[in-house]
Amino acid sequence: MRPNLFLVAALAGIALSAAGCASTPNVRVTSDPTANFSQYRTFGFANPLGTDRGGYQSSVSQQLKSSARTQLEARGLRYVESDPDLVVNFGAALDQKYRVSSTPTPTMGVGYYGYRTGMYSAWPMYQDQTTMTPYNEGTLNIDIADARRRQLVWEGVVRATVNDKTLSNIGPVLDTAVANAFAKYPVPVGSPAK
Repeated sequence: MRPNLFLVAALAGIALSAAGCASTPNVRVTSDPTANFSQYRTFGFANPLGTDRGGYQSSVSQQLKSSARTQLEARGLRYVESDPDLVVNFGAALDQKYRVSSTPTPTMGVGYYGYRTGMYSAWPMYQDQTTMTPYNEGTLNIDIADARRRQLVWEGVVRATVNDKTLSNIGPVLDTAVANAFAKYPVPVGSPAK
């Protein structure tokens, strides 16, 4: 089965941007201030994931799971298939936006007496030229919830411009996007397992 191309483009764009091939990604995280992250020892994944489509797991979902697993295991957590302390889920969106810019452009002025136009102007006249350029912005959400309390304890959001190069080499670029989000996770890499 083919993955949803819209989803692949959105996530690949975010990841490729995160890898430095497009605009710098905007990474934002929120954490539950009451959560004790040192108490969590295991994690698992939501079923189905928010990035799954049509009743099957997409290749993008598989890559995101692998990337998140690498990040969480590097922080001392252990993956389990049943009864985890934390549940990880993903979401993605692709929105078309417009970049608006105004540039002063010189124009030919009206002559001194009104009948002389063009080059007889005493000073150049300027008029703003407005340009609207469409672009796609992709957003990747990584949600981590306390499984017992059924409450979100951490969310990482990576937002970046999606361009035409985003569909090539998707694995490493998704790894980079996930790593950028987890760079702001409350537990550092190399934390000992409990």
